[in-house]
Amino acid sequence: MSIRLLVADDHEVVRSGMVSMLEGTDIEIVGQAASGVETVAKANELKPDVVTLDIRMENGDGLSALEQIREQSPETKVLILSTFDNPTYVARAHALGAKEYVLKGSSREQLVEAIKAVAEGRDTPRQGHMSRIAGQMATRQKQPDSEIPLTQRETQVLRHLALGLSNKEIAQSLEISIETVKEHVQHLLRKMGVNDRTQAAVWAVRKGLV
Repeated sequence: MSIRLLVADDHEVVRSGMVSMLEGTDIEIVGQAASGVETVAKANELKPDVVTLDIRMENGDGLSALEQIREQSPETKVLILSTFDNPTYVARAHALGAKEYVLKGSSREQLVEAIKAVAEGRDTPRQGHMSRIAGQMATRQKQPDSEIPLTQRETQVLRHLALGLSNKEIAQSLEISIETVKEHVQHLLRKMGVNDRTQAAVWAVRKGLV
């Protein structure tokens, strides 16, 4: 049985390349989209098994489209296909429900493997981008600075914050309410004696939490 794929990228050359790359496989491209808005609409219309989704697109970026797809077409799985090996993008994609994050420089074999794994609900250890960041986000270890005693959950929230996630994205990732996230952030800022999230993020990076 073939895997039904929607390819979303604002560059026609990338979409055409995907068509050529997937010829001869059991992955069937059922549609293409060039913007975030178009991607959401086609995901709702075509109900593909998997969407390969670029992050930076016009008329609705990929991460916004990802959030809407997960809300409106929850059976469709999303694989981010990006140029950027950016931990913040990976973390946000994970929090918003993407199943994998693959770089555009990956080989045909790696891409086909990743699409199949996402469709079948398997891990793709060869890629590593999503699993590395997801593992880092999930770990609830105590922070190393005894002068600022943070709880395990506060340390986890701080790690998400340092990766650039919003309160909503942190809540989705940790499966807690936005109000709870806000409380943790306020506790963090007060304990650390800093004025804003940026200063807290810098502290977290210096302490090796991300």
